[in-house]
Amino acid sequence: MFAAENGLKGDPRLQAISDAIRVIPHFPKPGIMFQDITTLLLNHKVFKDTVDIFVDRYKDMDISVVAGIEARGFMFGPSIALAIGAKFVPLRKPGKLPGDVISEAYELEYGKDCLEMHIDAVQRGERAVVIDDLVATGGTLSAAIKLLESMEAEVVECACVIGLPEAKGRQSRLNGKPLYILVEPREFEGYC
Repeated sequence: MFAAENGLKGDPRLQAISDAIRVIPHFPKPGIMFQDITTLLLNHKVFKDTVDIFVDRYKDMDISVVAGIEARGFMFGPSIALAIGAKFVPLRKPGKLPGDVISEAYELEYGKDCLEMHIDAVQRGERAVVIDDLVATGGTLSAAIKLLESMEAEVVECACVIGLPEAKGRQSRLNGKPLYILVEPREFEGYC
């Protein structure tokens, strides 16, 4: 669900978040309209508002794990985890974590990839939320859910700053897990 459909309709923070995202056409390959959140991070108020919206949503849900997907999930996840009193678990690309890991392969809209997690990162019964910057096909979030559930954690919800309107229909791919999205992708408006 989009935040505007869940009590935040007309909230000026959502428009500010959308406005702060830069669109880079044809990156990382032709046809992709890359939603660059680094410009959102440059505006401390908008960055704080983004984190605050997620914190408000999760602070009373008894979440013990915030799992952030490499790399842009790392930009929001730790702040959310600290604010709600949860631990942060990084879900990384292959070969980035030392020690024993579990892996889950997945398909992207423009290729294949894999996520890894330390085998001792989560415990059975812990309640987790998965954070990333954008959901398109749902493949990355699905891999994250599988990793956490393979260690018997309970994935409560997945959350993204940006989501395609059709992402709401991706819950079958997310094993029925709810999906919370702040804004839709921006359109390319040309260079200044």
